[in-house]
Amino acid sequence: MREYYYPFESDLKSNTAEVYKHEIPGGQYSNLKPQAYSLGLEERMTDIKQAYEDANNLLGDIVKVTPSSKVVGDLAMFMVNSNLTKQDVIEQGAILAFPDSVKGMLKGELGQPEGGWPEDFQKMVLKGEEPFSDLPNAHLKPVDFDEEFEAFQNKFSYSCTLADFLSYKFYPKVFEDYFKATEKYGDMSTIPSTTFFYGLKPNQEVIITISEGKTIIVKFLYKSEPDLQGVRTIYFKLNGQTKAIEIKDNSVKTELNHNKKAATDNEIGAPLPGLLGKIWVKEGEEVKENQPLFTIEAMKMENTVLAHCFGVVNKIVLKEGNLVEKGDLILEYKV
Repeated sequence: MREYYYPFESDLKSNTAEVYKHEIPGGQYSNLKPQAYSLGLEERMTDIKQAYEDANNLLGDIVKVTPSSKVVGDLAMFMVNSNLTKQDVIEQGAILAFPDSVKGMLKGELGQPEGGWPEDFQKMVLKGEEPFSDLPNAHLKPVDFDEEFEAFQNKFSYSCTLADFLSYKFYPKVFEDYFKATEKYGDMSTIPSTTFFYGLKPNQEVIITISEGKTIIVKFLYKSEPDLQGVRTIYFKLNGQTKAIEIKDNSVKTELNHNKKAATDNEIGAPLPGLLGKIWVKEGEEVKENQPLFTIEAMKMENTVLAHCFGVVNKIVLKEGNLVEKGDLILEYKV
């Protein structure tokens, strides 16, 4: 089985004493690698491990279990991506857009550690927002299961189960992404692991059981050269019948649109590479200090950028759903 999953290993294949220094839990260590790749930081794992230790100390040397360990990792990634040391965070914290997970934990959404959070750092991250002083579940709205489950099925599908509804309530965005993928590709869990991860070679055949007593035979024939947009035509046989589909080959480099970079104090750029998930303001809108402007979504991490002072949104340059690089201009802000 390990041969199937070797590309997903963390490269840490023997014991190491440095774990006593950075205190990264084993399960998270393997998650940090793809996170680093998604942010273009794959060559900086040494820096990330040091930043994890520093982030943990900033948060008060907390117990690192799911999900608190992920929050420490998010803060570490944020520090490395922004080239910030522990001292930089302390000195510049008032103007930094910390990851949403860090804000949520310091607000008390995961509870409070024994002795509370480091007060100065908590104020720096929350920027005037009042933290919880009681259990976080006291702030959850009650769920009307009958009414909300019906609305959930109307939105998605009447084939969705109560388990799907609970998944949606806990992780709405994750469920929506899963539902869209399932609608587009079907149940991918029926595909054998090696085929799912690595695909088929020319003239290779695979038998897939799609339901009890029902199988399909897929044989990969060949693929065309990519066109100018990087699209290939894939030819294959499905139960003996030749078929063809067009697929964008993401490994093919095509001409990229380079977005303008934020260059002045009145231009607000993306703090990290990722997806421009949500723009919270409109052109011409007056915004207050620390009001959310937009959210950047990277792998398992969200950063909501806040207004640094009172002003007016002069122009929104990019739209929701755009992939952005670090520093790409999102909106212009008039003070």
